[in-house]
Amino acid sequence: MKKNYINKTKSSQGKAPRIHRWTVQEETSAFSFLFLKLAGQSKTSVKTLFKNGQVTVNGSTAPLNRTVQPGDTVEVNYDKRKIDFRHPMLKIIWEDEYLIVIDKKPGLLSMATDKVKERTAYHLLSDYVKKSNPANRIFILHRLDRDTSGLMMFAKDRLTQNNLQENWNEAITERTYVAVVEGRPQKDTDLLLSYLTENAGLKVYVTADGSGQEAITRYKVLKSNQQYSLLELNLETGRKNQIRAQLESIGHPIAGDPKYGAATNPARRLMLHAGKLGFVHPVTGEELHFETPIPSVFYSIVKKN
Repeated sequence: MKKNYINKTKSSQGKAPRIHRWTVQEETSAFSFLFLKLAGQSKTSVKTLFKNGQVTVNGSTAPLNRTVQPGDTVEVNYDKRKIDFRHPMLKIIWEDEYLIVIDKKPGLLSMATDKVKERTAYHLLSDYVKKSNPANRIFILHRLDRDTSGLMMFAKDRLTQNNLQENWNEAITERTYVAVVEGRPQKDTDLLLSYLTENAGLKVYVTADGSGQEAITRYKVLKSNQQYSLLELNLETGRKNQIRAQLESIGHPIAGDPKYGAATNPARRLMLHAGKLGFVHPVTGEELHFETPIPSVFYSIVKKN
């Protein structure tokens, strides 16, 4: 299996292959050929590729009723209609016709709530994809808490969403976070195995009797000044508020997280960041890996004595 490793610090947006190429095996129309190749895309979205001049046959722009013959080369250029996206709370790290990977700032909701409808990653990305085609949509795959920063992934069609969600444990190869916690854990590295449930106040907590959903997190201390410690955390399960609840349960809550036991807020934010994301692409089969730097404020807090 091919692996692609992409680092945000080198601005990977647009570096993924943006021209897709196929060789025709039997006579058909260009539209029918592409509709079969682009599994998961609607007829409307495929027609839009032709309308925007993004489809070529043997190097020439093709109408959707163009007949293609065995041996013809059909290409789709996804950069031709590329729309710039700029927002202070969200950066697009990488995208293709099926998925978008973003780096979210703390303070931005992933999805709408009863009180907040528009200031969300979902809303911003929906507006973005509709600029190239009003029929385009965005589909949620997973969430980050509002005050957690870092990498998130959205699907661009329902089939891709269903494929990934139904095979999440197999498709996701890495989810690594970093956190600044209060104090220093007794062990430099450990495996946290807990069972989680949620109370009436919507707080997730570790149960004492082993009831609830199994949650597994492996942590490693990267740096510590005893008052605060910088941890790397690898998720083996993806439960709601898993990291926050488990760290509170061992007596080392995340700094800036009073809901889960923190007494201090040195950076005026929840000090949790989704730094690495790896997954097997549901269409191409490629294993992709994305990484963002640890926020500088995390290091500065741990250095202080």
